[in-house]
Amino acid sequence: MKKLHQYRYIIFLLILWGGISCRTGKNYQRPDVLLPESFNPGVHAADTNSIGDIAWKNYFSDPVLQLLIDSGISRNYDLQFAIRNISIARSQVKQAGWLWYPQVNAGLSGQYYRNSDNSPFGTNNGALVNHFNDFVASVNMSWEIDIWGKISRQKESSMAGYLQTYEAAKAVQTQLVADIAQGYFSLLMLDQQLQQTRKTLALNTDFVKLTNLLFDAGEVTYLAVQQAESQRQSTAVLVPLIEQNIRIQENGLQLLTGNLPGSVDRFVNLTDIHFNDGLTTGLPVSLLNRRPDVRASEMGLVNANAQVGISQANMYPALNLTAGTGFESIKSSNWFNIPGSLFGVAGATLIQPVLRGRQLRTQLEISRQQREQAVIRFRQSVLTAAIEVSNALVQISKLKEQENIARARTDTLSAAVSNAQLLFRNDMANYLEVITAQQNALDAQLSLAFIQRAELNARVELYRSLGGGWK
Repeated sequence: MKKLHQYRYIIFLLILWGGISCRTGKNYQRPDVLLPESFNPGVHAADTNSIGDIAWKNYFSDPVLQLLIDSGISRNYDLQFAIRNISIARSQVKQAGWLWYPQVNAGLSGQYYRNSDNSPFGTNNGALVNHFNDFVASVNMSWEIDIWGKISRQKESSMAGYLQTYEAAKAVQTQLVADIAQGYFSLLMLDQQLQQTRKTLALNTDFVKLTNLLFDAGEVTYLAVQQAESQRQSTAVLVPLIEQNIRIQENGLQLLTGNLPGSVDRFVNLTDIHFNDGLTTGLPVSLLNRRPDVRASEMGLVNANAQVGISQANMYPALNLTAGTGFESIKSSNWFNIPGSLFGVAGATLIQPVLRGRQLRTQLEISRQQREQAVIRFRQSVLTAAIEVSNALVQISKLKEQENIARARTDTLSAAVSNAQLLFRNDMANYLEVITAQQNALDAQLSLAFIQRAELNARVELYRSLGGGWK
């Protein structure tokens, strides 16, 4: 027994070390997820290159679009809000790092006590005095020993929360870059539609003049004049409508870029925008590390996993070490007298929760269910990312086919307008054939611009869905 008493400190340290090594909860392991072997069957599965790795300034070459995106990254309020979340999480990580260290408090107090004369310590019961002073200056320390790894799990949780906000901010930026690019292409589409509508309006106006001349010559009825004028008015009403949409689209871009309402300067046509035809997507598994929203979802899972360890550790004993020292005296003149006024205290407390109304058990069960929810969200984010890439590839392929057909249709109908006008002047076609040809040609031109914009947007969506836009 004497030998055991001599080695009591060593035994205590061994027990403490053993407790620390018993970390509660399971270390994070990425769950299995469903991913295809390849996004594009025509690309070799070992090709790891991806357009998602290209910086946005290199992917979008138009100078005006680059300025818009740069302004959005600097001034967009949604992105600024997300960046502030990063700062908040960074402060929480710093605070979690201090959980390893003791908490130290310093105090300075002076008190005056006066007892009742009739109290056990009063003068009527034999006390010499019934009042005294007490002056105390102290420094106290409290330190929770991380026996079950609760503090390390708290630090792990804070770091995961920080990384989650960091990845979430990158996800906001990727979406912002895509929204600005697609908004810019929509603006160019409206410009092209307005240009084609004005050309058609000029043709309609010329046809109205020609019809009036033929009416004056008695070649056509007044119904032909009315039909021609009605067609011109139908085309004319499209001009202010498209101009209205242009102004609204400009304001939408200004909102994304953090600017006041106003026009957006542009110096290119929709047909001047080109992307590299190489649609390298890389390996599907790379989405786990390239897509910021997927990464944010996984960091949420890491955080939830750490919370399970914290909840489990709360059910086990907590060891707290305390110590304090300072000066105490009933006379201010002897307050800092050494060693007469010097005092010290040290202790250790082991607290085991016994009955807490099942709160701790309930919290552990909730934490486990929240971890399972985080697993579901993570797997869903991965599946969503894979489907978005696949959809973008399909859209690019099919929209290219649609554009070729629409372009051929536009050429055919443009030639038909010229032929119809020539035949009408030679009394070989009636006015309805001319009106129909002009209307069909305008519809084809507007549709072509819409398809061209949709194809550009699909390329932007592929870039975003592969994780591009935050670099």
